[in-house]
Amino acid sequence: MSEQNRIATIERRQFVAQVLAGVPDALVVSGLGSPSYDVFAAGDRDANFYLWGAMGGAAALGLGLAIAQPQKPVVVITGDGEQLMGIGALGTIGAKQPKNLSIVVLDNGHYGETGMQQSHSSLGTDLVAVSKGFGIANSFAVWNEADYGQVVEHVSARKAPTLVQVHIRADEPPRALPPRDGVFVKNRFRAHLGFQPF
Repeated sequence: MSEQNRIATIERRQFVAQVLAGVPDALVVSGLGSPSYDVFAAGDRDANFYLWGAMGGAAALGLGLAIAQPQKPVVVITGDGEQLMGIGALGTIGAKQPKNLSIVVLDNGHYGETGMQQSHSSLGTDLVAVSKGFGIANSFAVWNEADYGQVVEHVSARKAPTLVQVHIRADEPPRALPPRDGVFVKNRFRAHLGFQPF
């Protein structure tokens, strides 16, 4: 069976919870919508930075954070639509090569926040090939729930920037809404890193 014809079976919320449990010291940036709900459902932490807006900005924010905090693993949890919106950030990540940055793209092939229209990843765009083309050599796809261990291994190794395309089912678990106060989230995150709020 070709990659294009495989059926995604991964339940995204459980997968995210397993990944985050495996990297408890990671700084986590979550993209707009469902990824933020999943990260919050896995357990609210001071080291979580939830993006309520800024569609397309998760990978770029993760890059800046990885450069500023080179001793800490940085994990971006985002969706296929959000990553496609910010695809150019992958080029800068490929150029900068931050070893501590991992991008986990939860790919259901749809824009979940705007009505489940098909995204380009279900219309022929190969996110792994795109990522490798941008210079992120350690890019791969996973199709099975048990592959969370492979993701944890790459995040923990911090040997190269990583992009993982996680093929998830196109379902909608109940929303788990993180704090909506952006100033609170920012100041809490800064305090976690030892900085004063501003």
